[in-house]
Amino acid sequence: MKLRNLLPVIGIALFVYLLFKFDMSNIFQEILNADVKFLIIALFLIFISFFTSTLKWFVIARRQKIDVPFFEALKINMISGFYGFLTPSRLGSIIRIEYLKKYGKNKIGKGISNYILEKILDLGSLFLLVLISSFALKDILSITYFHYALSGLGIILLLIMIFVDENRSREILKFFYFKFLPKKIKETAKDGFYSFYEDMPKKRHFIIFFFLNMVNWIVLYSIFFFIALSVGINAPFIYFLLFMPIATFVGQIPITINGLGTREAVLISLFGILGVDGAKIFSMSLINLMINGIFPASIGMLLAIKNRGKI
Repeated sequence: MKLRNLLPVIGIALFVYLLFKFDMSNIFQEILNADVKFLIIALFLIFISFFTSTLKWFVIARRQKIDVPFFEALKINMISGFYGFLTPSRLGSIIRIEYLKKYGKNKIGKGISNYILEKILDLGSLFLLVLISSFALKDILSITYFHYALSGLGIILLLIMIFVDENRSREILKFFYFKFLPKKIKETAKDGFYSFYEDMPKKRHFIIFFFLNMVNWIVLYSIFFFIALSVGINAPFIYFLLFMPIATFVGQIPITINGLGTREAVLISLFGILGVDGAKIFSMSLINLMINGIFPASIGMLLAIKNRGKI
């Protein structure tokens, strides 16, 4: 078996190890005793997150003159979320490009640019949150993520500077176009390149896009906060805003599916600083997996089956 096929197993193995370490009976007892009223609030925020996670790429699509109705965008987001849930670093969500093609005059380049822009802004906003968290926690963290996040943010800014200019990126990419692309796909690649830059949003709009990504992260971390309250973790909300970006950042490493295992290990370590029991942290994460992972992915799966003939 190839190494890349083994990598996702690492996180899953870590998740199973933590499950047995804290005793499954204790974990399930914590879940059964969870306060329902806080879970209802978390569930409400999950439905809010459906809208915020859609909105952060929908507004980009509208600026690109991709005429997808919001309700249809919501369905596409749920479907891509299902595929993302099953793949390392949520790479399966790239299927959104194919769904957007019919709303962008059948030009796949527009869907590709929409996906790339949203992912760059998503990661850029996450790196910024990690920078803030690392700086705020520098006196209590044994491991600093500051330089990693700073490097990631620097790379993103460099890529934006290079590829936001059509002429500059053409000069860079034409080398790969002539040297490496097979002849049979060169015409498709050329059309994709020009449609990629067609109706590109103005630079001033990127502030709005970035803000929407930040709002989405805060909604997601608020879900964790109320799930934590349901299992008796009474840490102030500010710690969720500081700890969760770091756990999300580590969860992006493609050695697991949907951050499984790596995220839990980091959260247990971080909340352990506050004296929170590891079993409660694992229970919180397991509840989040069920209601904020499996539940939305199940909806996305049903929508994908219903729409399977449309792509």
